[in-house]
Amino acid sequence: MIELFRLLRNKRVIMLMIGFILFIAIIGYSFSDRKELTWPEKFVGDVSGAVQEWFYKPAASIAGFFEDIGNLHTIYKENEQLRLTAAAYARDKVNYNFVEQENKQLKEDLHFTESQKNMYNYKYVIAQVIAVNNDANSHTMVINLGSKNGIKKGQAVTTVKGLVGIVSEVRPLTSTVAPITELDETSPESNLISATIMGKENDSFGIVSDYDHEKNRLVMTKIPENDKMAAGDTVITSGLGNVYPRGLIIGTVESKEVGDFGLTNTAMVKMAADFDHLTDVFVVQMPDTEAATE
Repeated sequence: MIELFRLLRNKRVIMLMIGFILFIAIIGYSFSDRKELTWPEKFVGDVSGAVQEWFYKPAASIAGFFEDIGNLHTIYKENEQLRLTAAAYARDKVNYNFVEQENKQLKEDLHFTESQKNMYNYKYVIAQVIAVNNDANSHTMVINLGSKNGIKKGQAVTTVKGLVGIVSEVRPLTSTVAPITELDETSPESNLISATIMGKENDSFGIVSDYDHEKNRLVMTKIPENDKMAAGDTVITSGLGNVYPRGLIIGTVESKEVGDFGLTNTAMVKMAADFDHLTDVFVVQMPDTEAATE
């Protein structure tokens, strides 16, 4: 019996030693630089991954759903802000273009009036065209200034580019302008324009007396036979006749030919003013007109 206990005790010791040796071997193996996992490790890893995937996918889907809702709200806000910005940009662009054009026009107007004042000491009152009458028998335009603004019948009206016409009717708040396109030498009411050539004031003279509707050109007559006028010259008012002030640009000589009876010449003049886009005009007040008003 004693021998049996000794044998069993020795076996326990041996088993403990074997177990300890295996434990040390396993630990050493696990800490070694292995290139591959063992099949139990692989099995446990795969099972763990499958379980994690099974739980992760629904959770990720739910989280993604709420995240998408949050993103949609953010995108909606961003789109709304972009729409407001685009609308503001469009509005500001229109305002900018309008202000830029207005400033450009006013700068041209200021330069024009100052240069003219330095030359002839006229007063230029700016006005807006508020109506145009295209009646075949009476083509006129209406400006937003009248007698309360010092406007009088017979005052010349011009633009930065050139002569437009003459004030034909005056009311307290508005006035009617007869354009130079209504010139007619056969009409006693037509104010013919005494004209000359810029830079050749002492050598050129003529009367702008008519308007050729077919050619869209002014007709300048009574030009002396030996006149030095040539195509391309700038036609201006001469100031003779006390109707139109001196120095207002009328247009450009386009051609010149011998007139009736061969004693004088006739010229076709291209108008400087653009009658298709008339918005701002100037009423020219001469110094004596201002004194009379005062």
